[in-house]
Amino acid sequence: MSITELPATTARGSVAPPFERLSEERKASVVRELSALLGERYVLHDPYDLMLYEYDASIDRSRPDIVVLPSSTEEVAGIVKIAARHRVPVVPRGAGTGLSGGAIPLYGGIVIAFARMNRILEVDYENMRAVVQPGLVNLHLSNALNPRGFYYVPDPSSQRSCTIGGNVGENAGGPHTLLYGVTTNHVLGLEIVTSNGEVVEVGGWTPDRPGYDLTGLITGSEGTLCVVTKIVTRIVHLPEEVKTMLAVFNSMDDASNTVSEIIASGMIPAAIEMMDQMILQAVEADMHAGYPLDAAAVLLLEAEGLREEVKDQTERIVAICQHNHARSVRIAANETERQLLWAGRKNAFGAVGRISPEFYVQDGVVPRTKLPYVLRRVSEICARYGLRVGNVFHAGDGNLHPLILFDSQVPGEVERVRQAGHEILAVCAEVGGSITGEHGVGVEKQEEMALIFSPVDLRVMQQVREAWNPEQLFNPGKLFPRPGRCAEVKQL
Repeated sequence: MSITELPATTARGSVAPPFERLSEERKASVVRELSALLGERYVLHDPYDLMLYEYDASIDRSRPDIVVLPSSTEEVAGIVKIAARHRVPVVPRGAGTGLSGGAIPLYGGIVIAFARMNRILEVDYENMRAVVQPGLVNLHLSNALNPRGFYYVPDPSSQRSCTIGGNVGENAGGPHTLLYGVTTNHVLGLEIVTSNGEVVEVGGWTPDRPGYDLTGLITGSEGTLCVVTKIVTRIVHLPEEVKTMLAVFNSMDDASNTVSEIIASGMIPAAIEMMDQMILQAVEADMHAGYPLDAAAVLLLEAEGLREEVKDQTERIVAICQHNHARSVRIAANETERQLLWAGRKNAFGAVGRISPEFYVQDGVVPRTKLPYVLRRVSEICARYGLRVGNVFHAGDGNLHPLILFDSQVPGEVERVRQAGHEILAVCAEVGGSITGEHGVGVEKQEEMALIFSPVDLRVMQQVREAWNPEQLFNPGKLFPRPGRCAEVKQL
């Protein structure tokens, strides 16, 4: 995806106080202090090096003044103290796979990149816990646990590259969110660095500790409250049996109705994913996963658990699919076939590069019963703006991912894409849904916060941020609408 440069000192949709870009003299002073703390090798400040950190997987861009790569909590605390002393913004960054601009340093300042803090610190199989650093790649934890029969549940589509620290910041989900919940359901405790550089532990080894749920508050706060330096996670046993099914439909409505009927029956499968024809064709050309090219939609469904339970659930799911006019339901014959079906789904975003130079993905959530209506509205909105759209999403919990195709070289197309995205989120809010299910608010959806929260709601949330981050040095310019925009957005 290409990206649009944000003004250096103006955050689109921000209520944060402006921060001046560092002058050469101030920058040199900060670089000297950081280099004394970390070593020159781990303090990047040349324009060429900084270019790699000016974007994530969204469509916005802003370059940091300095990038640091700490190796320990103590170094992170030292960085924060230096930043506070010089009043320089700090933006934590995992792998840069975020889709809402959460890791973009809107006001420059210091980006803390966690590539060196990527270790598994402890695994307690008896108590089913692991302690990891924030830079650990999501999939690497499960890969380490699998030989002992365990895994880490949250599995974003980018799990081969995204980091657990980034997942905590955005409260990431994934296909198996339907049964197991999002990141916050699998994080028990955190070690954090506060705005004054103090190291604090919240939560812990056991669930449901008394007092305020600070772990839950921090998870999903998008780096605006503190910097996370250690994570205590749940781990679970690998299921005894797993069955993956591919149901093929001639209409999106039939596929959507199938989802509603499965959940209404009282079953909660491990995953229910949906892809439309445009996505199927792109994925099959890229992955050769065995998807039909002429189908209007497919559902990728998974049942897991005890062998007898999975057998019963699979039979019931197949029956419901057939009742809703599925033209075929295929059950993966072995683990290789199962992994190939999932590889197609998890590589769907990348496969879209075969049919469009760029795409803009949205992340609204709607009640499952509203899927047919909302999908029609998505198509109508994009058609009105002269844009193509493909749909791939977590159908089981109504988390939509419309991929709007565009080319930033076409004059005016980026703004048309943004406006179409806003209207899609307005529809999600209109039917009682949310503006994000797992990608976060970041820069992208600040103004849309007013679609689902009242001015009082927003003010209270900002007061929480100010209590933790009084100088707003942590990831400033994110989450909240800029003044004057709430009423305007609500009228659209």
